Amino acid sequence: MPIERTLVILKPDAVQRGLVGEIISRFEKAGLKIVAMKMIKATPEQIEKFYPSSEEWYRSAGSKLLKAYQELGIDPRSKIGTDDPVLVGKKIKESLVKYMTSGPIVILVLKGNRAVEVVRKLVGPTSPHIAPPGTIRGDYSCDSPDLAAEEDRVVYNLVHASDSVAEAEREIRFWFREDEILD
Repeated sequence: MPIERTLVILKPDAVQRGLVGEIISRFEKAGLKIVAMKMIKATPEQIEKFYPSSEEWYRSAGSKLLKAYQELGIDPRSKIGTDDPVLVGKKIKESLVKYMTSGPIVILVLKGNRAVEVVRKLVGPTSPHIAPPGTIRGDYSCDSPDLAAEEDRVVYNLVHASDSVAEAEREIRFWFREDEILD
């Protein structure tokens, strides 16, 4: 069935910059319905549990960053001390915990036709510097892996969006009880 639910987190940079309403508006204009929403100040323990701690996740996250570094001509050993994708992934998670707990976040459950795919298209690529105009990251952020490396932090990319229907359901259950989600 093409009607799906997906999870979106408006990260601390989106909240701090006053972009919450604008970003939510983009989802609603695309035909997605908000069926749950809350603003919280996440704890380090919540974020630690939310993002996976599997070797597969670490390797995937680390490989993506290493690829971006290669494209930008950045030596990962000089910036982060290693070029091992798993170790890089672990460093990313540490930085994510720090970033995601640095201020309030807004967590949404959106529902609609192919919601996961639609949200990912609206949000754009993870690295804002390559996100095309018309996407949320392309229109509202210009951060990049090289600037983030220079400042020893993760890329500020405004939004987390579930990457599959199965992952969306896991993430929704993490942040919301079923009785908190309206239909």
